[in-house]
Amino acid sequence: MGRGRAKAKQVKVARQLKYNSGGTDLERLRAELGVVDEDDSGHSDEHDPYDELADRYADYAAVDDEDDDDNGRSGRR
Repeated sequence: MGRGRAKAKQVKVARQLKYNSGGTDLERLRAELGVVDEDDSGHSDEHDPYDELADRYADYAAVDDEDDDDNGRSGRR
């Protein structure tokens, strides 16, 4: 029999969440998620780990491209 008061409170809270959600601090959310501004995207002084990988495997890509050229020419004769 005491469910009416609990249900009314839940309805009140649900309405507050639905209609009064304008207080979101977007800057704080952006900082929490670690989003980088578009202005700062290409001007970072931090070390990019992908640069090291690209340098390490660039030689393999060049060798692979040469092999493809050789195989393509001999197959067309």
